[in-house]
Amino acid sequence: MSADTAGHANRPARATGWRFRGAAYTLLVLLAGTNLPTPLYRGYQRTFGFSPLVVTLIFAAYVAALIPSLLVAGPLSDAVGRRRILLPAVGLAAVGSLVFALAGGTVWLFAARVAQGLALGAASGALSAVLTELEPNGDRRRAALVTTIASVGGLGAGPLLSGLLAQYAPAPRVLPYVVEIGLLVPAAVAMAALPPGRPATRWRPQRPRIPAAMRRVFATSGVAGFLAFAVIGLFLTLVPPYVATLAGSANLALSGGTVTLMLGSSAVAQVVAYGRRPITVRAAGLPLLAAGLVLLAVAGEEASLPLLLTATVVAGAGQGLVFLGSLTLVNNAAPAERRAEVMAGFFVVIYLGVGVPVIGVGLLATATGLLTAVQDFAYVAAALCLTVLAAPYLVRRPARKTDPVA
Repeated sequence: MSADTAGHANRPARATGWRFRGAAYTLLVLLAGTNLPTPLYRGYQRTFGFSPLVVTLIFAAYVAALIPSLLVAGPLSDAVGRRRILLPAVGLAAVGSLVFALAGGTVWLFAARVAQGLALGAASGALSAVLTELEPNGDRRRAALVTTIASVGGLGAGPLLSGLLAQYAPAPRVLPYVVEIGLLVPAAVAMAALPPGRPATRWRPQRPRIPAAMRRVFATSGVAGFLAFAVIGLFLTLVPPYVATLAGSANLALSGGTVTLMLGSSAVAQVVAYGRRPITVRAAGLPLLAAGLVLLAVAGEEASLPLLLTATVVAGAGQGLVFLGSLTLVNNAAPAERRAEVMAGFFVVIYLGVGVPVIGVGLLATATGLLTAVQDFAYVAAALCLTVLAAPYLVRRPARKTDPVA
């Protein structure tokens, strides 16, 4: 083969690799943007005068917008192509950041979170499908790893970025969102460069459907993923003020950095576990997640910041293993023609985990105080992790040939 012929053959592979990286970047930046407000909620509370319950309701408004968006946009992208869904989603994310930057009251915060929820909901299932479809070597395990690392990387990068900018740069409640809008520009370029996909087909909204052959895998992975993301919801909303209380410091970089430490530990654990059987990875993560939660509660009782940081690392590692194992199992089992629909359904479950339990914690914090509420949640969630681990249908059922084991 001549050099010219070889170069021509390699160009499609290079184009696919570029688009794959662009999709991963877009997922990371979208998730970073949705979590920029995390270390800023304390300042919003002081400025606009609302309670910890309102913080959780603002977060819940985001999830309430995200879930119907997921249910509609995931299957729709299977019908009309990924680009037609993802490019508008990036634009809507920029609108959400702009509303945050201009926020003059609590209502603005709700509106911004709704816009962000709609944007991420539209993008999550479609981007997961794109990463699987465009992985240069057709490696679904690598696609799942990139999806989970981009997800937790974005979740962790957002609070760290906004915490640093808010603490050490001017315009603390404006500059982080301006930076996010700038980061979304290359994401929009990457989404515009995606293949147009199949010609649009007739489509109408319908209830989510999971293929019968993979319902057991979906159910067990969904339960485990729900618990893993309930812990993320806690860290994104109420752990930053929990850290500030234990540390006796209002440093926003410290509050945001704790969230980043948790999610960074998640990413490291996923890299270490890459290539192992996903059902084993998931089972290994559940006791780690439970141990981290117990340490988080004990740190509050002992008023120990070092113990809290240890809890953060352990819980993060457990969360990463549970998420990677669960997502890989679902991704491997999903049929190609319905991949975005199935992944959208999985993300609905885990985002319910992010949004629903934390509302209860916010209500409890209003009645009993923040430290007590976080401790009670941690103990209950740890017990549930161990219950799921002990369930025979999760870890003891003999694997069948049809079970995806990656």
